[in-house]
Amino acid sequence: MSEKVFVTGIGIVSAIGINVNEVFQSLLELKTGIGQSSFLESIYKDEIPVAEVKLHNDALRDLLSLTSKDKHYTRASLLGILAAGEAIRNAHLLSDKKIRTGFISSTSVGGMDRTELFFKDYLINTRKGRLREVAGHDCGSSTEDIARFFNITDFATTISTACSSSANAIMLGSRMIKNNLLDRVVVGGVDALTRFTLNGFNTLMILDRKPCRPFDETRSGLNIGEGAAYMVLEAEHLAVKNSKEIFAEVKGFGNACDAFHQTASSPEGTGPRLAMHRALKNANLNPQEISYVNVHGTGTPNNDLSEGIALENVFDMKVPPFSSTKQFTGHTLGAAGSIEAVLSMLALKHNIIYPNLNHGTQMKELSIKPVTQIIRNLEVKNVLSNSFGFGGNNTTLIFSKY
Repeated sequence: MSEKVFVTGIGIVSAIGINVNEVFQSLLELKTGIGQSSFLESIYKDEIPVAEVKLHNDALRDLLSLTSKDKHYTRASLLGILAAGEAIRNAHLLSDKKIRTGFISSTSVGGMDRTELFFKDYLINTRKGRLREVAGHDCGSSTEDIARFFNITDFATTISTACSSSANAIMLGSRMIKNNLLDRVVVGGVDALTRFTLNGFNTLMILDRKPCRPFDETRSGLNIGEGAAYMVLEAEHLAVKNSKEIFAEVKGFGNACDAFHQTASSPEGTGPRLAMHRALKNANLNPQEISYVNVHGTGTPNNDLSEGIALENVFDMKVPPFSSTKQFTGHTLGAAGSIEAVLSMLALKHNIIYPNLNHGTQMKELSIKPVTQIIRNLEVKNVLSNSFGFGGNNTTLIFSKY
């Protein structure tokens, strides 16, 4: 397992932009994507803010030059194709049958954005609609659509571990390269807004009626978002041989499942602490070598306290600058890990640390607080990115400058 893994291409679609440049410019301008939904029809439309990609499905199809025969694509598939396409172009991938290429994608709701619209009418009148149009909208449907679109046939699989899904996709892709199972892998995740997830999280009573405030004493919940992000991972020998631009090295990764509760994090931060410790050990880095932490930072009372306690433990109360970026993009569920991985690599490339928007009051239980102003011209060498999912599935990734 001596082969290094490099990121040679990145692509992103989110509520603050439909490509890398747009997203980064929005971050610099402190532009949030959270607001009232334009496309998701819901009884909570005027009550619960979301972070929605500002393009209708027809506009997404036009961007991808799709025809009428491609109308079977779900919103998740469209967002995924757009982001994966940018990453693939960015990496200048050429078709070569000798290079073992894989695709590992992740999602939490699959093609449900289309399925729930179908059943709204179908349950009233079973003669309406064609059931075969939605029979395959499981978690793997978007993966199959995207892999087929880019003709990736050597290996394709789907990961669905809630909000740690796409971080786990990056980890699996890195491990497959290190174990000489693949030479390069397109990894990431996508999730589209659906009424199912909005209603589900609302039932859990963890949705904020205002823009979220991670690590603030007054925090009261998260804002659901949608989006996609993918990156191209390549083995060191390939990237160096072809003189590729290297965005970062996947330096380390760690996963832990504390199984404390179906949806809540352990109050002692056990899972997050184990994941961070394992990632640091895997990367052969000391905690003080981390320049910036992109925290999971959902804005829920439970998550932020659990993660904060874990940070104080792992870094022995000497926590490096940290912030959540979910006030920009919303919580994109299965896509959160890869979206925040792309933002982490942009922080590395541009030597910048993003502010934790909306923070005003120190949490009483913690001695630490996030960065609240944008920091520029600070050398950023190693970024640690956390992604925590339901059931206590916690993943930490570390990206380093090459």
